Amino acid sequence: MPLSVDMPLEQLKKYEGSSPKPKDFNEYWKEALDELKELPKNFRIEKNEFETPYCECFDMYFQGVEDAEIHVKFLKPKNVKDGEKIPAILEFHGYGGCSKDWTYKLPYVACKIAVFSMECRGQMGDSTDSFGEDNHFRTCNLIRGVMNPKNLYYKKVFLDAVRLAEIVMEFDFINNKSVGTMGYSQGGGIALALASLKKDIRSVFAVYPFLSDYYRCWNMDTGAAYEEIKDYFRQRDPQHKKEKEFFNNLGYVDIQNMAPWIEAEVTMTTGLMDKTCPPSTQFATYNKLNCKKKHLIFPEYGHEDMLNGLHDENILWALKLLEE
Repeated sequence: MPLSVDMPLEQLKKYEGSSPKPKDFNEYWKEALDELKELPKNFRIEKNEFETPYCECFDMYFQGVEDAEIHVKFLKPKNVKDGEKIPAILEFHGYGGCSKDWTYKLPYVACKIAVFSMECRGQMGDSTDSFGEDNHFRTCNLIRGVMNPKNLYYKKVFLDAVRLAEIVMEFDFINNKSVGTMGYSQGGGIALALASLKKDIRSVFAVYPFLSDYYRCWNMDTGAAYEEIKDYFRQRDPQHKKEKEFFNNLGYVDIQNMAPWIEAEVTMTTGLMDKTCPPSTQFATYNKLNCKKKHLIFPEYGHEDMLNGLHDENILWALKLLEE
């Protein structure tokens, strides 16, 4: 079996990260969640023209922090009876992208599960950000606000996810005790972060999660999704005078630091050939989970969509949301 592009598997199973955790980490997130409580739960829902015999599709928009307007693709099974409550999946997309076509979400709706697919602010979807509704960025979001922790981009994204969960759990047709989160790469990181901040999330399906163990990624010179860390130092701090502060601040939005808070059941997937989000960074998060958990290991696979058998595992995970 391959030893991975990173560490041997046995070493990965013991690795717990190298990035720092800020001393006021708990206080930081308490303050952030308290601020979110002051934000009104404003949202609207508009019918989308895409439709199937068993699914209605809607565009949902809600108010995110700093007056951003967050777009969500909302798919609802047609056969929901009056008074019936069904499970929901909150889905998050990969870095710099947007929510995939409605069609990708139909298998879950066919299982009588509602799907809410959030588009991250200011990336390639229809969600806006406080830096302007016409400005969308595929990259450089990770380091946005890094020298002012209160303005960290991913702080805002994680709070957007919490607000979405709060809105969804108040819908009269949703079983708020059976809400799961899922995503690939950036989406997997957000799914885990949401579960850490919202304790009533039931389960998580996170595939090769991004947003973990930034110092390790920089040391490995991994490139790809974490390339902007090196770019920051090259352009903004070439002598690394503020390196310690830089990584400390990223620690506020490092999912390995959030992992111990998760109470939901977690299924995580890692390809040992992943050069985009190195296996060690994923294990750093997985090894800190104190909840019920399951790790799907794909030795010959990297950061790719078509991991053979993975989509079946994803559906089997979703079906468990139907169980009382």
